[in-house]
Amino acid sequence: MKLLLVDDSATMRRIQRTQLNSLGIQDILEAGDGQDGYHVLSENMPVDLVLLDWNMPVMDGLTLLRKLRADARFASVKIIMCTSESEKSRVIDALKAGASNYLVKPFSPEALKEKLGI
Repeated sequence: MKLLLVDDSATMRRIQRTQLNSLGIQDILEAGDGQDGYHVLSENMPVDLVLLDWNMPVMDGLTLLRKLRADARFASVKIIMCTSESEKSRVIDALKAGASNYLVKPFSPEALKEKLGI
């Protein structure tokens, strides 16, 4: 499985990478904001999954999500929003915009494994 982490926090990306490695996922790309995430994804397709933060500078996660879902090249990419935004209306907004799933930070390795379906 090839995966892209998009989060402006290097610490959060390191935590997620460690959790993913413990689940046997080694092919991991990283980006620090939505704009960078779009470029990394474009240059490294096929990518199976994006773990996407919501609140980031330059381009936020919801904007990136909508941009990816409007582009047929990324139709097969599963996108899980990984964010501290836990209000029901925000979850609904992300799902309506095309998120495959939603994971509220902080999350356990078990919750991540469940959302990944592995």
